[in-house]
Amino acid sequence: MSNPRIVFAGTPAFALASLRALVKAGHAPVAVYTQPDRPAGRGRQTTASVVKNFACEVGIAVMQPETLRSEEVAAEFSALMPDIMIVAAYGLILPQSILDVPTYTCLNVHASVLPRWRGAAPIQAAILADDASTGVSLMRMSAGLDCGPVYSTRSVAISRTESAEELHDRLAILGGELLVSDLGNIIDGSLQAIAQDESAANYAKKVHKQDAEIDWSKPADELQRHIRAYNPAPGAYFFAKNSERVKVWQAEQVTGVDAVAGTFVNYDKGGIVIACGCDGLRLKELQLAGKRRLPAHEFVSQIDLR
Repeated sequence: MSNPRIVFAGTPAFALASLRALVKAGHAPVAVYTQPDRPAGRGRQTTASVVKNFACEVGIAVMQPETLRSEEVAAEFSALMPDIMIVAAYGLILPQSILDVPTYTCLNVHASVLPRWRGAAPIQAAILADDASTGVSLMRMSAGLDCGPVYSTRSVAISRTESAEELHDRLAILGGELLVSDLGNIIDGSLQAIAQDESAANYAKKVHKQDAEIDWSKPADELQRHIRAYNPAPGAYFFAKNSERVKVWQAEQVTGVDAVAGTFVNYDKGGIVIACGCDGLRLKELQLAGKRRLPAHEFVSQIDLR
């Protein structure tokens, strides 16, 4: 099928990369579904998703239902007569009444080589687990959570210094490339989906702010991954002696540190060294609430960590 009727569903930047790739390849969707406009930022201004903004720029119809479970929304979706629905980080569960509509399939662009990490935060989970590699998958959607059969995957190595933001951006582009590369073969049936190995599945739960608090009793190498995994959101943090919350944006392991976990060891031009359960961490970029991010040599003038 040369010009399939595509409906796209996605909300954040990860989804935008796939939508851009579709449009650039000449597969502009007939409609885009995205989350309703929400308050965002310090001023809590009502803000549209990046997917909505792009769709409006290129003249694609935008739908923003609060839920997909109503009969009215299902009827509206059916009226679009989609051949295929493509979903990337949409944020709403697709009920069976939606999954059954497209002629061919509902296809999900997922940021993990399934079944390694299912769920809401596969990028963070891969970094926390010290995975050597991760990637993207094209999965046929089913009623369960990321458990449908997989059409294709593509893998990349994870750098030992890479933040979740940096890895996210690479995977977003990779997802768009894989989608455009394999979409035609999925539609014409030459690429068949293969069932996942349930025994190899892991669940990456949604990230909450409290998950990002630093526990100094843990080994330094684990905490370095912790800081990378929660950069940029929600941002790894600890509480200083004056109870001020301090975010840590960049750190590196320092071997040979032998002191009580959580204590200040020293400061040099490279950063602030804090003892961990094993070894230490050199904190290189930090931030106080309401302030800008600072390199350690500037940060030490604002707060006493000793």
